[in-house]
Amino acid sequence: MSSHHSSAISPLPSPQNEKGETRLLGVEVEFGGLTEGRAAEILAGMTDREVTQGDEDYRVEETPFGTCKLYMDTTYRDQDDTALGRAALDLARNVVPVELVTSPFPPDRLGQLDEVLARYRAAGASGTHDGILLGFGVHLNVQIAAPTAAHLWSVTTAFAMAEPLLRDAYDLDVSRRALPFVDPYPQRLLDVLAQGCPERLDTLVESYLGATHSRNHALDMLPIFAHLCPELTRDALARGAGGTVSARPAYHYRMPDCRIDEPSWSLAGEWALWCAVERLAEDHDTLEALCTRWREMRDDPMERLRLQLNGWVEASEDILTRAGHGDLRELAEALRS
Repeated sequence: MSSHHSSAISPLPSPQNEKGETRLLGVEVEFGGLTEGRAAEILAGMTDREVTQGDEDYRVEETPFGTCKLYMDTTYRDQDDTALGRAALDLARNVVPVELVTSPFPPDRLGQLDEVLARYRAAGASGTHDGILLGFGVHLNVQIAAPTAAHLWSVTTAFAMAEPLLRDAYDLDVSRRALPFVDPYPQRLLDVLAQGCPERLDTLVESYLGATHSRNHALDMLPIFAHLCPELTRDALARGAGGTVSARPAYHYRMPDCRIDEPSWSLAGEWALWCAVERLAEDHDTLEALCTRWREMRDDPMERLRLQLNGWVEASEDILTRAGHGDLRELAEALRS
């Protein structure tokens, strides 16, 4: 496979973890229009590998993105051994995505993965826009730089403070806004984060889980918390909606729509936006200015009313632009549907 796109891939501000290893990225892409078998064949052909078929998925091993799995993301796939089950499966294919899930790989290979998605597009793959029910998404699983309160608070807070602006600029597809996969962070979580970085990791985890224990946020921190503080996270899930979380030390960023059928769209563009969030996370003065402004607006009755009317988009944009982070809006607008 060629890798001529790699030079354009944005770097993380801290590309290595605390052990000096490259921070890896895992990608999940949901799309329609192709069967999982056909998608696996295309990937295998492009990477000169073989397809192996498991009980529930197709696998292509030793690609530039590690072992990749392709499967239909639904309970329907267990039903296809009966005539009725097959009919249900065919019907489901119109609205239930096939999912491509990579292993963690170095981010500079994202351009090669974009080439695979371009081939999928040429073969008829469809994205979020093909129908009102198709809330197809892209998830980036970004390995953390360090398992510390400081790093995790900074990135979570940078995203939380920028999220209203990003949503305003990004214009998330209506089908994904309607489905409960990428709910905005609640204001009570921003209230907690705006108090500043806690000294202890468990304090951060407890305060986040006290404000929300939903997995359905554009930045889902539960996999990290389940990895670092399993008991705290398990207890919070038991008290809330329940369910399980795959524990892993990676940010689960799930805001992007899958627009695989649009030639101008790319994973590299979505990745650039994430890198801009992490750059903001490392600009502690600007992060502090955002937190201070948030607290001021929450404490003033008139300002609080403005907050309810989306006034934070304007207030945060003013701070970000003056501090040299105007690229957050620009990158999000460049990804607009």
